[in-house]
Amino acid sequence: MPSNSSSNNIFVSFAAIVIILTGVKYAESIISPLLIALFITAICGPAMLWLLKKKIPSGLAVTLIVFAIVFFGFFISSILSTSLHDFSQNIPEYQERLVVITTGLKSNLDTIGIHLSVTEFTSIFNLGKVMGFVGSTFNHVLGTLTNIFFILMMVIFLLLELTSFRHKFCLISNKPEQTMARLENVSATISQYFKIKTMTSLLTAIPIIIILSVMGIDFPILWGIVAFLLNFIPNIGSIIAAVPVILLALVQFGFIAAGEVALLYLLMNNLMGNFVEPKLMGRSLGLSTLIVFLSLVFWGWLLGPIGMFLSVPLTMTFKIIMDSHDSTQWMATLLSNEESDLLAITPEDKGNQT
Repeated sequence: MPSNSSSNNIFVSFAAIVIILTGVKYAESIISPLLIALFITAICGPAMLWLLKKKIPSGLAVTLIVFAIVFFGFFISSILSTSLHDFSQNIPEYQERLVVITTGLKSNLDTIGIHLSVTEFTSIFNLGKVMGFVGSTFNHVLGTLTNIFFILMMVIFLLLELTSFRHKFCLISNKPEQTMARLENVSATISQYFKIKTMTSLLTAIPIIIILSVMGIDFPILWGIVAFLLNFIPNIGSIIAAVPVILLALVQFGFIAAGEVALLYLLMNNLMGNFVEPKLMGRSLGLSTLIVFLSLVFWGWLLGPIGMFLSVPLTMTFKIIMDSHDSTQWMATLLSNEESDLLAITPEDKGNQT
């Protein structure tokens, strides 16, 4: 009997998860803007509390924060949309040059016994398709952001209720101190992640803009902004950002320039991903490399490009919540970077566990 009961519980839990995920998938158009609003609030929460501590009225504090959000969003989107429009008008010319280059490459390969059709070459080296994928990703994100009024209203109300939420959670919780500690941990972790990720994305984008400008590659600011934004997508974001620039360098200056651009992106992303980000983040991320990649796939499938951008903070939030309960700590352990977590265990922790 106990075995049957346990099996039934597992089946019911699995069925509930499937139903919830199906509901989230169908409600993506509503949930994505809501998640964006929640994460913007988590990022801006420390600034809001700091302004309140300085005796600034809550209405004025919210106005200042919302103005900063709108200004930054309008600045990035206007530059990006204008640059993408100008670049898209030049794609036919670039594609013609690319066909000439690939035809010459095919002739060279034919001489050494490797036979490929021009159609296969142009399908591989198709700048329009590559930028179409990048453009569709940004269009999906911008399409979600067209609900800007809904997102901003949610952010305004969440910021205004920020202090009262703290008191409400304390009142309804059996352990108010632990509850507040968990909420502050989630907010601080997300805010720290986006702060560091923004810094490293800027450190990646600025050298790319400068070097591409020196090399004479068209639209260097566009590629810098694309590198900045796609750097928030773990693992594959930097690869997606590099491909169109490499093809453009190939079209403009040939294979040597394309190799130099590829080397530039490889060096920048390795420097930031393997040295700068781990040093700055420390254990604030605390996720294994495999989990980061799987979370990218899962949240990308569930919520589209918005889920890809938010995959790491969503998984970190889930990990923190699971780590706060004894019955679910095993799930947090599976998600964590095992080496860093083991190194963080002190003798006092071991004594408490025993």
